[in-house]
Amino acid sequence: MKDQTSSSRRHFLKSAVALPVALAAAPSMLTQTAAAAPAAAAVLPRRQLGKSGPQVTMLSMGGMMAAMSPDYLDIAWSMGIRYFDTADCYIKGKSEKIIAQWLAKYPERRKEIFLVSKDHPKNSPEELLQMVDRRLEACGTTYLDAFYIHGISGENKLDWPKSAAYKKTAEALKKSGKVKMVGFSCHDGRLTDFLNAAAEGGFLDIIMLAYNPFYEKGGAFDKALDACHAKGIGLVAMKTMRQAKDVPKRLPEFDKIGLTTHQAVLHAAWSDPRISAICNMIDNVDQMTTSAAAARSYKSPLKLAHLELLKETILAGRRTMCTGCPACAEFSKQTDFAFHDISRFVTYYEQDGNTEAREYYQALAAEHRDTGKIDLAALRDACHFKTDYPEIIRRAERYFA
Repeated sequence: MKDQTSSSRRHFLKSAVALPVALAAAPSMLTQTAAAAPAAAAVLPRRQLGKSGPQVTMLSMGGMMAAMSPDYLDIAWSMGIRYFDTADCYIKGKSEKIIAQWLAKYPERRKEIFLVSKDHPKNSPEELLQMVDRRLEACGTTYLDAFYIHGISGENKLDWPKSAAYKKTAEALKKSGKVKMVGFSCHDGRLTDFLNAAAEGGFLDIIMLAYNPFYEKGGAFDKALDACHAKGIGLVAMKTMRQAKDVPKRLPEFDKIGLTTHQAVLHAAWSDPRISAICNMIDNVDQMTTSAAAARSYKSPLKLAHLELLKETILAGRRTMCTGCPACAEFSKQTDFAFHDISRFVTYYEQDGNTEAREYYQALAAEHRDTGKIDLAALRDACHFKTDYPEIIRRAERYFA
């Protein structure tokens, strides 16, 4: 474990230290990129975002990475990304300000990008009405293309996506002109329930959800996606690469179709026509280049044999998060123990070098960290991806307690 953690830290530091070099080399690199792609393909391929949204680039860049800067956004722009995602808390509030600096430098680009930010109402969705002005000021813009409840979770919020209060709030936000689309992000164990609530409510425009392409076809999650899609809610995938951190970079079967293993993961998500875009935390220029190339090369869904190979490869790798399965979802309904959140925080710490994960963990209520009433071994054995929850929780206690 020591070697793996050290490796993760080295990767994080390597990305941060290498960035100035990459930026210095950016003009020649971007010239090569532009020369390799047809002039008409400067912007990445787009998809329709729900019934009320615009066409957005299939790839969105998240705003949590250490490399985030106006220059880094410049590279993303030059590679054709026109969809940017941020939030009040990313990089301890610096992410939105970096967006603002970039827009101040290039004000004409504002109308050409799809910009999302998020906030954390605690007691009622109506709190978004006061929060939006702070998000606009921080981002240096007069409007957001989408505004989310960030990481919606908890039994007390399950009815929010179908509540009159949230519907009235969404209508007011859009009527004000400050927001074009309203929705939420979710990686909670009750994700399927939140999706069904949104479909029942029928008034939200967009949802960003933890997604993997290996869900049970015809299962509860699949049906919830169908229900949201049928209501015209735009669906954006996130956490798509979390389960693929330790897979081999190349496999002969994917070489034959011109993809790295990680590009195949992106193609697998885009193979679901209900998914409009993928939002990823792109740590460095190399990841950005390969991700943008994957978007340009996508033409048709992956074959079933390639999906099965991808699933087997990911299952063989080391994971700190279940990529989403019915067993873990059912467990989350039966306990207050926040195993989904704790696994996510360990992932942030080990894979991203994000020391804020300690603060996230310590902010959990005591009952959400109490292992006394949960059989972690049974949870591990039931998980379709055999996520080693006993070991993950031990690491969390060592890292964060």
